[in-house]
Amino acid sequence: MAQDEQGWSADRFVVIPRTLIFIFNGTDVLLLKGAATKRLWAGRYNGVGGHIEAGEDVLGSGRRELLEETGLRVPDLWLCGVVMVPVDSQRGIAMYILKGHYAGGDLVDSREGHLDWISCAAVDRYDMVDDLRTLLPLLVKMKPGEPPFSARYAYDEKGQLQIYFS
Repeated sequence: MAQDEQGWSADRFVVIPRTLIFIFNGTDVLLLKGAATKRLWAGRYNGVGGHIEAGEDVLGSGRRELLEETGLRVPDLWLCGVVMVPVDSQRGIAMYILKGHYAGGDLVDSREGHLDWISCAAVDRYDMVDDLRTLLPLLVKMKPGEPPFSARYAYDEKGQLQIYFS
């Protein structure tokens, strides 16, 4: 298919691609507590990740983000889910959720925040971004080779996050 046959049009819904990565070590998950200087999620726990840059694929971006934000190389990353997040009627975020298992190495905090291994049984005790309370139990159970889940986020009239799985 030629480049001009891709069907791109400025009046279509457009997404920004991002990765969100969760590394597990036994019954613990690696989470990043956002630095106080962060514009988004300062002081709250989240997975590791960021934008997919031009020329990158999803797994390549995940590996790069993981190395930049943690100092870790995790060879077994795999796609566990895709979430569409609307920003407005014309723009959104396509979030690719990746999972992997700790393969050793020293953690290195970054300007993004501080890293902690947190027991999956205790995550409810921490101030986390809203979607993690739903995503983490799914990810804990997922095994390599399972098909990825598909979901979309929406916000109700009170501004509360709603998650819809397909």
